[in-house]
Amino acid sequence: MRTRRELLIAFGAGVLAASFRLTAQPAKIPFVAYLTPVVPQNNSDWRLEAFLQGMRDLGYVEGKNLRVEVRWGEGKLERMPALAAELVRLKPDVLVAASSPSVIAARDATRTVPIVMPVSSDPVGDGIVASLARPGGNITGLSMMAPELGAKRLQLLRDVLPARTHAVGVMWNSAYKGMGARFDEAKRAASTMGINLRSIEVRDAREMEAAFEAVSRERPDGLLLLADPLANSMRARIVEFARENNLPAIYETREFVEAGGLMSYGPNIEAQYRRAAYYVDRILKGAKPSELPIEQPAKIELLVNLRTAKALGIKVPTSILATADRVIE
Repeated sequence: MRTRRELLIAFGAGVLAASFRLTAQPAKIPFVAYLTPVVPQNNSDWRLEAFLQGMRDLGYVEGKNLRVEVRWGEGKLERMPALAAELVRLKPDVLVAASSPSVIAARDATRTVPIVMPVSSDPVGDGIVASLARPGGNITGLSMMAPELGAKRLQLLRDVLPARTHAVGVMWNSAYKGMGARFDEAKRAASTMGINLRSIEVRDAREMEAAFEAVSRERPDGLLLLADPLANSMRARIVEFARENNLPAIYETREFVEAGGLMSYGPNIEAQYRRAAYYVDRILKGAKPSELPIEQPAKIELLVNLRTAKALGIKVPTSILATADRVIE
């Protein structure tokens, strides 16, 4: 029979062993799901890379202290609900929903998994959140809309056109959740500026080619393009079309100007995807998405491509060049 002293020693050893086993267990690796409607290039995308860089800046390294699962929509918006449901079943700590269709699909798939949106059009108007200051629910992140963006784009476009009364075509995807607010903003601005706005709706690649034919026939004075995953995937073709048809165009994001477009005015989307990492980090550390205010763009940037302006026979006013964040010469 063991003595009382031997029993106490055995008990203490058991407690120490159990404590050692508990402390020896590896820490749980944060699990982030990423849902996007875009078509990947070599199984990646610059927006995803910007988000991952943002995570690395905060100390998270994929494969080391971060697990990431990505689902691509391949440009097919109808796939988003099934992909969102698939990711939710994996039980991620946070679901990053890249673009409004991803956000809607993620919201419909879960009301408990925290959702971070790097970009969104009109999250309040679209019924995604209760307010920008206090989103409520399980969704937070960033919006790409800011007051008077539509009016400023039309003003910039009008300032480079030779006449003072214009017809401007707006190419946009009416099936893309959130884009309606951006089109309506441009439409309201056009009515106050005396611009005849023509709606050019494009929902898939076939309609894009049909839209090109319509624009060639109707010949608006200028073009405003509202970007979505389809337009982003076809930006080289869109820029080429505008150049071939001697059509001055303004875009929402810098990527079109870097591809040869005339002008862009809007938020830096790459910076917004990096900033989304801040929200993911806050949530992983215990913050509630319902209490994290949605940010609007901190900086709106203007890019001008003077090479394209010269090819189009356009003289860009010095007032525009003086305020441009980047001029490509």
